[in-house]
Amino acid sequence: MMQIKGLRVLVFAGLVAAVVVAFVVARTSGVDPVTTTGTHYAITVTADRKAIDVRLDRGEADTVTVAAVMTTMGHAMPEVTARKTAPGQFVAEGDLFFMTGVWELSVRLAGRSGEETLTLNTLITG
Repeated sequence: MMQIKGLRVLVFAGLVAAVVVAFVVARTSGVDPVTTTGTHYAITVTADRKAIDVRLDRGEADTVTVAAVMTTMGHAMPEVTARKTAPGQFVAEGDLFFMTGVWELSVRLAGRSGEETLTLNTLITG
């Protein structure tokens, strides 16, 4: 009787561990979009190690450039010009982030709506 109870506890602990692992993997494997608003523009940014997607939610921009710094480690990437992929959609591609962690992005937009730099933080994962 004692062995069955111990086995049940062990199975239950294993199931809890599997659920926790599945949650952590699901949470860190996706890329969460970040939205920010300025005077002339509102944007939604999705970033991973190889690409930064910028969607204009408000305003009309002809050019979009992105620079990033990891202030906690003193890292910075040079400003990259994003190419227009569709109306209101821009993407910067390449080896953009050489380290996982929180990066501060400065998105500079220029166009019919004016010029503005919006700053936001994003988490870059493996």
